[in-house]
Amino acid sequence: MLTPNIKTVRNDMRTLLRDAQDLFREATSSTGMKAGELRERSLVLLDTATQRAQEMQAIAVEKGREVAQNTDQYVRQNPWKAVAISTGLGLCVGLLAARRNNA
Repeated sequence: MLTPNIKTVRNDMRTLLRDAQDLFREATSSTGMKAGELRERSLVLLDTATQRAQEMQAIAVEKGREVAQNTDQYVRQNPWKAVAISTGLGLCVGLLAARRNNA
């Protein structure tokens, strides 16, 4: 559910930054009012990109808190299941690491 939003924002950010870079390049070769106008448009694009990045950061932090709270609640309600799951995951990771070292 969150992954498509992240991909969309990432693509939007790339587009915004690319457009801003193009405008800055054009502004360096231009003079007078056109150069000033191009720089202003570039700054607006960069501000928009920064704002979108900050929004995504806030969303990611909130989702992280939710996951942490849900995990904490699950572990408190099912301590032995949590121990069994942790042990199983640890065993799998250990087997994969040993397999990788032997290869």
